[in-house]
Parts: sequence; C-alpha cells; structure tokens
Amino acid sequence: MTVRLALALLAPVFLASLALSPAARAAPRTYTLEPAHSRLTIHVGKAGLFGFAGHEHEVVGGSFRGKATFDPDRLAQSSVDLTFDTGALRVTGQGEPREDVPQVQAAMVGATCLDAGRFPTVRFVSKSAAAAGAAGPNGGDLALRGELTLHGVTRPLTVHVHLDVTGQTLEATGTTTLQQTAFGITPISKAGVVKVKDELTLTWRIRGRTS
Repeated sequence: MTVRLALALLAPVFLASLALSPAARAAPRTYTLEPAHSRLTIHVGKAGLFGFAGHEHEVVGGSFRGKATFDPDRLAQSSVDLTFDTGALRVTGQGEPREDVPQVQAAMVGATCLDAGRFPTVRFVSKSAAAAGAAGPNGGDLALRGELTLHGVTRPLTVHVHLDVTGQTLEATGTTTLQQTAFGITPISKAGVVKVKDELTLTWRIRGRTS
C-alpha cells in the first residue's frame, strides 16, 4: 500500500475524530438577560364562596437581572440565574376597576402577602438541564430543574422552556404554576368569602444577548 493511498483511507477517520473532539464542539455562550425586551406575567385567579363577586388580577415583573448559558453540545451544562425585585412587581389593572389597583398593589407587596420589605427579591437558579424535545444549536425545548426562593422559602422547581437562539440573541418562553402556600404565603381574602386562588400561573418571554 502506497503512502498516498494510506493517507486517503485514513483521512475520513481523522476528520470524524476531529469533529467529535472537544475542541471542535461549539463553545457554550452566556447571555445577559434584558428586562427592557422581556416580560413576566402572573395571573392571579379568584376563589371562595362568592368568588364571582371578586376580580382576577394580572401582575407583571419589573426590574430583574440575570444570566443564561446555553450549550447545544452539552445541554446538561446549560443554566439560568434570574433575580426579580419583589417591590417592582406591578398590578396592571387588567380586568378590574382602576380605583382598586392601588389597594391591590399595596396588599400584594405588603406584609400580609409578598412582604417586599423583608424579602426584596425572588430568585430562580437552575441546577440541571435536559432536552424536553428536539434541541439543537438554534435552541429547542428544555426542562430546567432548579430552586426558586420566594418569600424567604426555597423550593425545588422544574420549568419547561422553549429557546430560540438567533445570532447574539436568546429568547426563552414558557408557562408554569406555583402554589402560594408552598412558600408560606396565605392567599389574600375578604371576610373569608372572596379570595385569590392559591395557584398562580406564570407566563414569560425572557430575552438575553451576548456581549
């Protein structure tokens, strides 16, 4: 066998091993999350004997900070660390009388609910990630398992997110639910007959950008 023939036969093997080597893999990218291009919405339902007489509430997240890392070759190393300022959560007034909004806002951040003075932040830190469907260099569906700290209580939480990665931008969308009582919060009620539901529904669109 000539040297030229041997090289020709070995070339595909060499190229395949190079493609699978760590050096050839795409590097993980870290994104700084951008509040101005993101939105978190919390839906607060109503319950109780005369729940029909109350109003549902819509709350949106205000200022937050955090980073996300996406590694398409090693999904388990993808992560997010996100912190919201409790006092920056705002009642939008959607679906309720405008004159009620200041009272609802004060009750939400006050000592009987979120107690923003004692617990100024809400933080989610992921501990692991796994594919929850098709995933590739342009994103996909992930399950992030981590811990949520709310009202001074930390609980495990798994969130399912859909990622879209375009150029230097990452966008994560998804929905999850929380039980207020799991974090030591008693749902607000009026005379025990009109109150908000224990379960909260969170919907988000979080965008980040690499530097």
